[in-house]
Amino acid sequence: MTTTHADLSQSRNGLPLAATLGALGVVYGDIGTSPLYALKEAAKAAAHGGPLAPDAVLGVASLILWALITIISIKYAMLIMRADNRGEGGIVALLALLSARNARPGTWRAHLLLVGLIGAALLYGDGAITPAISVLSAVEGLKVDAPSLAPIVVPLTVVILIGLFIMQKKGTGFIGGIFGPVMLAWFLVIGLLGLYGIAHAPGVLVALSPLYAVDFLLHQDFHVSFAILGAAFLAVTGGEAMYADMGHFGRMPIRLAWFAIALPALVLNYFGQAGLLISDPTAIDNPFYQLAPNWIHYPLVAFATLATVIASQAIISGAFSLTQQSIQLGFLPRMQIRHTASHEIGQIYVPLVNWLLAAATLGAVLGFGTSDALAGAYGIAVSLLMAITTLLAALVAIQWGYPPIVVLAVNGFFLIIDCIFFAANATKLFEGGWFPLLLAGAVAFLMLTWRSGVRLVEAARGRLRQPEEELIETAVSKCKARLPGAAVFLASSPHGVPLALTQFVKHNHALHERVLIVTVQIEEAPRIPDTERVELIEIVPGITRIILHFGFMQYPTISEGLSLACDQGKLPDINLDDISYYIGRETIIPTEKVAGMAVWRETVFAFLQRNAERSAAFFGVPTKQVVEFGTELEI
Repeated sequence: MTTTHADLSQSRNGLPLAATLGALGVVYGDIGTSPLYALKEAAKAAAHGGPLAPDAVLGVASLILWALITIISIKYAMLIMRADNRGEGGIVALLALLSARNARPGTWRAHLLLVGLIGAALLYGDGAITPAISVLSAVEGLKVDAPSLAPIVVPLTVVILIGLFIMQKKGTGFIGGIFGPVMLAWFLVIGLLGLYGIAHAPGVLVALSPLYAVDFLLHQDFHVSFAILGAAFLAVTGGEAMYADMGHFGRMPIRLAWFAIALPALVLNYFGQAGLLISDPTAIDNPFYQLAPNWIHYPLVAFATLATVIASQAIISGAFSLTQQSIQLGFLPRMQIRHTASHEIGQIYVPLVNWLLAAATLGAVLGFGTSDALAGAYGIAVSLLMAITTLLAALVAIQWGYPPIVVLAVNGFFLIIDCIFFAANATKLFEGGWFPLLLAGAVAFLMLTWRSGVRLVEAARGRLRQPEEELIETAVSKCKARLPGAAVFLASSPHGVPLALTQFVKHNHALHERVLIVTVQIEEAPRIPDTERVELIEIVPGITRIILHFGFMQYPTISEGLSLACDQGKLPDINLDDISYYIGRETIIPTEKVAGMAVWRETVFAFLQRNAERSAAFFGVPTKQVVEFGTELEI
């Protein structure tokens, strides 16, 4: 997910080593804490209730190694990260590259938008499960030395997670500063623990050969092989953050952090755990903690908890960032977004998302109770997201002129792997896999309903909106009286007359000396430079249309856009402190008389629209200068 801890300019233009360190904390927090539970679950699936054979351990270790190499190292690090939108990655960037956002209904690009929105919704399902399983698996380390502490594991996990979600409103800058160093220390520790385990069972290194993984899977029953694949997939969850966070750190620092630090440490730890299980199969209950000497268990529990809190923080901030992008592009209703740090790009807090995510995460902890049970819910959303990413990246590659045969062969190979892992995780549907899919389905439904509703509202506005010719005639011949000063009328479309202006003229029979019709347009690019931000179109003397262009990673503040226009000399003699902002506030009336969605979906849309953040607040319009006009629209 796209996270928000790094200052973009510093990450891109600063020292590569600093960006690499930052990437360790933000990008690899999730996948870096997977050793707490991944090999344990895969080994239990391989044992399928019986004794754990050494061949099974070697097969599992080999499978995890080659999953990391194939999916993360080759597919994401080497291939998918090439599909960037001016440096940005993730589902939203892919949709922008494919121009799916404004596709006509019924076209293949419109269907891609549907697929992409489902992919974005899956990230919310993943975001609810990741903090739950990560923190819970870390705290479960208390049971290794003191089984009597088992009853406090869930309450302690809940307390930690509640504290994490409460902390969001204060901003995460003070935590963000320690992300990189803490995760660097984490990778060093798990790597050393892995070396300790390998030293006691060096024979485990034969699992470096992929033949052990293939041979082991082929000689298992079909349902056992699928269970092992589903469990082994836990080792690569979090890898999609490499692509989503590319815009914050850059391609090379993310790759360097993976190949130089994260991958070697993960492989050492997984092989160390495998070596332990070969020499002591009874350690299967928690091989990660039992790999460490007894004297370090409690400090390791505390350290693992800190690492999982960091991983969870990255996921939560990623959900905030994804929400902001989705709102900008018209996929979600406007919500209150607070900027928690003026000196860092993207330091935001979205209260509604925070507490909905908290409810889902705490519900997962209380409902499932153990990391073993949560493992059944984990993986299905991520595996489907990875398949969607592979598909969209293939279409981008073809659009960029790569030979279709080559793209089909390469991406088709990875898509088959993604689909195999998804099928393996789908077997866990009734063991908990339904939970993230239910969350993702609810978010996807709201996204699609909002998207369709916005189109219906714009069509309703279009039926009421005056053409510019009528405005010119009104200004020239009908409005003899001109009010002193300037007025801004917000318009949703760069064409025609905003309904608020029509209402104003109808009731007052007058216009201001200067009328500015302002439209905010969110472009497919992540960022628009200041030099291209403001576009002015003179309709008639005294009436100017202003189009403010923002990227989907930028916050659209109208007052700042107009201030920029003044600084650039495009709006001379305008005092922004004396301007009145006229904004339309619409009441949506669902009806069967107008073709559109089913009335019950239109009712859902009307509810969302009624509770959305007010336009004035969302676009940063000074509160004391706002005048609202109410309009009823039937859809």
